[in-house]
Amino acid sequence: MNKTRLLLIEDEEDIAALIKLQAELAGYKLHVEVDGLNGYMAAEREKPDLVILDIMLPGLNGLDVCRKIKSNPELKDTPIIIISAKSEELDVVLGLELGADDYVAKPFSTKVLLSRIKAVLRRGSLPTKQPKKIIFGDFTMEVDRYILRKRDKNIPLTLSEFGILRRLVLNRGKVLTRNQLLDDVQNEEAFIIDRNIDVHVAALRKKLGPNFDGIETVRGVGYRFKEDEE
Repeated sequence: MNKTRLLLIEDEEDIAALIKLQAELAGYKLHVEVDGLNGYMAAEREKPDLVILDIMLPGLNGLDVCRKIKSNPELKDTPIIIISAKSEELDVVLGLELGADDYVAKPFSTKVLLSRIKAVLRRGSLPTKQPKKIIFGDFTMEVDRYILRKRDKNIPLTLSEFGILRRLVLNRGKVLTRNQLLDDVQNEEAFIIDRNIDVHVAALRKKLGPNFDGIETVRGVGYRFKEDEE
């Protein structure tokens, strides 16, 4: 059985060594590069199943590496997880909008990173066709009819709230930036800013109820819908 191949582009040797050890113990095959240019060349050469990418890299920075991978027809579908210090949140937002699939803040536990790797790989194996019905917990979304129910009770949502919730649920485990969620906002006002999303999400949380904690805030970046418990 072929092992899943990971490419780690990280210039901090102690972090790279720890990730490599834990990834290989978990059954992955992991290749390490310590700068952006060689990292991108390795992606071209190795065609990995997933790339773990630091932003602050010597030579070619992580954002440029992400941009080059996503603009390469042979690599554009390769999942990317950004690992980055919280002080680089604006860069993280840009990386996600360039096409990265997830973000893990430094410092992190390797257990969390491995969980994110597993989740991103699992999402990549799912069919891309949008379902007509989405179920999470006690809730059911009828996509074509714009209806949300909790058991047998309808929960009224605005078109914007429904669109944001649908996008979040369909991307379970993936960090979505506020700008990405703005695509789902139905607003007749001429001036829309990304902080409008916070208002919509707050309203959604209230309507979903005090016991619902499926929508996580990723500080300075956006929101993530929790992965289903296994």
